Amino acid sequence: MTNQMTKHLKLVVCSGKGGVGKSMLTSSLALLFSKNRRVVAIDCDVDAPNLAVWLGEPEGWQKKIKISVSERPLIDNSKLSKKEAEECAKKCRFNALEIEKGKLKLNPFLCEGCGACEIFCPSGVIKMQKVKNGEIKIKKTKEGFPLISGQLYPGQTGSGKIVDKIKFQAEKIAEDFKWPKALNQSSEILHIIDSAPGTGCPVISALRDANFAILVTEPTLSGFSDLKKVLEVVVYFGVPWVVVINKWDINKNISKKIRRWSGKRFLGKISYDKEIFKTIANLTPIMKTNLKAKDEIKKIFNNLLKLW
Repeated sequence: MTNQMTKHLKLVVCSGKGGVGKSMLTSSLALLFSKNRRVVAIDCDVDAPNLAVWLGEPEGWQKKIKISVSERPLIDNSKLSKKEAEECAKKCRFNALEIEKGKLKLNPFLCEGCGACEIFCPSGVIKMQKVKNGEIKIKKTKEGFPLISGQLYPGQTGSGKIVDKIKFQAEKIAEDFKWPKALNQSSEILHIIDSAPGTGCPVISALRDANFAILVTEPTLSGFSDLKKVLEVVVYFGVPWVVVINKWDINKNISKKIRRWSGKRFLGKISYDKEIFKTIANLTPIMKTNLKAKDEIKKIFNNLLKLW
């Protein structure tokens, strides 16, 4: 049973585009916060989850839960004439219904699972059925805090709904987790969420009940433009936000523009370093290296503590 006295705070790390260092920062903050707070690390990039890799623990999942967040039509061609099948196929706005050898067939890669075909096709021809289209993986990390990661199966839809289920599962796990006695005094549990890039459904689901957001960007024209796009979603939900520039030194002029634009919301910057790629390839978290990025992220962490 959920403890009503426990407060779940949700810090979302998001970005307008992929490859800007979002997961690197999320994993590092999880490790830093976990030293004196109850922390849950959550990977909500369900199309390409990699937070476990940045934490150096891609294997050893203790629990996997298959989930269903969408439906697919089950077709009974015995109740259809050839003409009816052709008419039915024409009405699907996603072109997911096709005719093959005179029979109605589903293209699962185009189907959105909307259920309209169950209505516009003759009665009894199509019945919507739930499909297992994703999974949630759970483990206790080597540092002693839980990690929850979601994965949408290839070709499946419902990424936003899976994020909702991941966040719900994270709260349940956090309530029942056996935390070290030194951390049990706090009534707060911090959820550090690695969001998907962009502004789509999984991002919206991640930000919907967030308490704070860190927007990660890179000093490129596309990075700056996409930063402003994801900011629209953040502002819509009324989430307080700050900005971090990763690889700031690859274009110092654009970095200055982003910093001026950010104003008091500028949280910090991280330098470009080829060694980071070697480190992650060896499954070594940034906070367990002697790289410059480690000290820069510590500074970002300390700045964050002053604000939130």
